Amino acid sequence: MVLEIAEFDIIPGQEEAFEAGVRQAVPLFKAARGYRSLSLRRIIEKPATYRLLVEWETLEDHTETFRNSDAFQTWRSLVGAFFAGPPRVDHSTLAVDAG
Repeated sequence: MVLEIAEFDIIPGQEEAFEAGVRQAVPLFKAARGYRSLSLRRIIEKPATYRLLVEWETLEDHTETFRNSDAFQTWRSLVGAFFAGPPRVDHSTLAVDAG
């Protein structure tokens, strides 16, 4: 499993519209090959900053299949207008689980 961590700085005052766009995009992710889960976190110390956490079966499910799909283009059309700058995206695998 691969965890995509995308950080977005949102134009101040557009936070609610961004969250609504993410909610509207959830079915796009759920229909994607390799999708496992999604959550959006708002940063308390920086309320215009969000982290989107998406679990994928493989890195390629995100970087090749989803990013090259019509669903990705739709996702960006739903939320891209609210970005204050380009998103920062990292991928991680589990190193330690203290569950």
